[in-house]
Amino acid sequence: MVPAVKRQIDRTRLRADVSAAAVELLSAQCAADRVRLQYSTQDIVALSEPLTLKRALASVEALHNIFSQVAAEIRAQNDGDNAK
Repeated sequence: MVPAVKRQIDRTRLRADVSAAAVELLSAQCAADRVRLQYSTQDIVALSEPLTLKRALASVEALHNIFSQVAAEIRAQNDGDNAK
């Protein structure tokens, strides 16, 4: 297997991108909470456009995948810090 090539990361840009994403994710969470509080799961499934739900679920799965990886990396770093 070919080793990954280290590339220069623009830390300022990365931090700004993560910060902007956090704001957008909070907005999405608020929108989802509004729907959750107003409608039952059964009504959402029965009355929503199937394609809209499929796209929302795909977005949620993608977010889950990336943030699960981030959470695992944080845990690994914390475990390494605690072992010192």
